[in-house]
Amino acid sequence: MAEMTIRAATSADIDLVHRELMDVIATSPYYSDRFKAHEMGRLNKNFLRTLLALDPWHIMIMCADGEAGGAMVSGPECGAIFRYWGWVFPSHRQTKLGMFAMRAFDEHWDNGRFHKAYTFVRPENEVTRLLLKRYGYKETCLLEKHIFGQDYLLIEKPYTKVTEDYDSGANIGRLGLLKRRIGQLVGA
Repeated sequence: MAEMTIRAATSADIDLVHRELMDVIATSPYYSDRFKAHEMGRLNKNFLRTLLALDPWHIMIMCADGEAGGAMVSGPECGAIFRYWGWVFPSHRQTKLGMFAMRAFDEHWDNGRFHKAYTFVRPENEVTRLLLKRYGYKETCLLEKHIFGQDYLLIEKPYTKVTEDYDSGANIGRLGLLKRRIGQLVGA
């Protein structure tokens, strides 16, 4: 059996994660063409680099025997952590990598910083719904015609927040962008 590990992404992972993310969005049977176009435009390489600048763990790389086999992309949202996408690459489907990553995600992010983890799932996506339920997530409500006229389930898991501070989401602002650009220029 393969040794499964999880690690924070690096800037060297952005091209791979972006390519695989675009593929999973484009090939998913659950989303409308309008939603796919929106997600593919929004989750561009700059967005991924912004998440990386906030915290490299916002892009978790799932590995089997040291080889990248999936990813989980998340971001802070006003005291909660939103799971944008989590998927196993086609090369690693039919493995237990997705189940391993579910545990690793919660172990990492239930760190006192967030009230909960949450995501949206299309009601027809039975596999994801069952996986989330298995790891303690609850289907809170059905959001009718929520995104481009499609229904979504709000699925969440409580965490234990102990810090008093709150983030401002996935926007690092002009100063943060300038610092990141300078870091790229000097090779930091």
